[in-house]
Amino acid sequence: MLPSQRDLFEIPRDICFLNAASWSPLPRRTVEAGRAAMMRKAQPWRLEPSFANEQYERTRAAAARLIHAAPDDVALISSVGYGVSTAAKLLAIPRGARVLVLENDHSSPVLEWRSRADAQDFVVETVRQPGDGDWTSAVLAAIERDGAPPVALASISSVHWSDGGLVDVDRVGAALKRRGALFLIDATHGAGVLHMDVTQLDPDFVIFPTYKWLLGPYGRAFMYVAKRHQGGVPLEQTAYGRRDVRAENSVYFADTRYVPDARRFDMGERDHFISMEMAAIGMEMLAGWGQAAVLERLAMLTAAIADGVRKLPVRVSEARFRAPHVLSLSFDEGMPAGLTDGLAADGVHVASRLGRMRISPHVYNDETDVDRFVTVLAQRLTG
Repeated sequence: MLPSQRDLFEIPRDICFLNAASWSPLPRRTVEAGRAAMMRKAQPWRLEPSFANEQYERTRAAAARLIHAAPDDVALISSVGYGVSTAAKLLAIPRGARVLVLENDHSSPVLEWRSRADAQDFVVETVRQPGDGDWTSAVLAAIERDGAPPVALASISSVHWSDGGLVDVDRVGAALKRRGALFLIDATHGAGVLHMDVTQLDPDFVIFPTYKWLLGPYGRAFMYVAKRHQGGVPLEQTAYGRRDVRAENSVYFADTRYVPDARRFDMGERDHFISMEMAAIGMEMLAGWGQAAVLERLAMLTAAIADGVRKLPVRVSEARFRAPHVLSLSFDEGMPAGLTDGLAADGVHVASRLGRMRISPHVYNDETDVDRFVTVLAQRLTG
């Protein structure tokens, strides 16, 4: 099994950080790269002419590798919301059709469609949170509901941010294809940890940021665009999205046709010399450890926590319905007020999400963190 990678991070031993689903600490290597990158901006005359493009392509390739995509099919963007807005510009949802979203899903895969529904005359249908936690069955039932308007698109997270509920994207994707519907996946809590092969799944869009599970900075995200959508108009109009609009040319607008791949969807001002390399490093580290090895370690940690809290007055989400790397605890009478703040005061960091406690370890956590969490939680709950 992959051992704990705690030594690669600046995490004091008295800190138990189990909140990767909110934001992850940066590896030491990434922090040092950020410092070096700051000096590049301080002294830009030292930059080689090829430096910027090398950074873009290194980072694009690192993101593509996590989902088994070709780099040509991945755009450099700023956020999941940016990617969903790009997809919405590319797609024409038929009048009267349905767009499926998850109840209490994060804002990014939901609000864009709500904002367009009235003007474009389609329906946003919310798949209600299932009582048993089985999101996959709930989504499939919505797709296949007799007498319902046709499904045009499912715009959903592969892992629900609040409770770690898992959506089987392979089964959902197959059901959507049988109906000729589109599939947009917010893979914020999946990319790099859960297996995804877009060559097999064939979704329309997959979007994910780096600042959570990918051990990277804010403001860096990536968008897989299926080739069938790469002929569309991007959200922003950039010189590098065109075939030959170059400051070095004697004629600036020499060829304004779009580049023929997902690079046309790269965000404006992508020249983030500071954060671009930082994003690449975290993703390269994950790829180096291997997706299966990372998941095995995180699943071991969440299983140990679930076992450790069995005698406490909490309920644990069923393992078969949750992502292996996220654990959600619920309380019969609601989570006690101030519980997560109290844990933080004891050096144990988790998140309160929609009335539950969300626990999300990463490769920097170890068995000592598990024992620490269980002990401190028990003290807070039982006095």
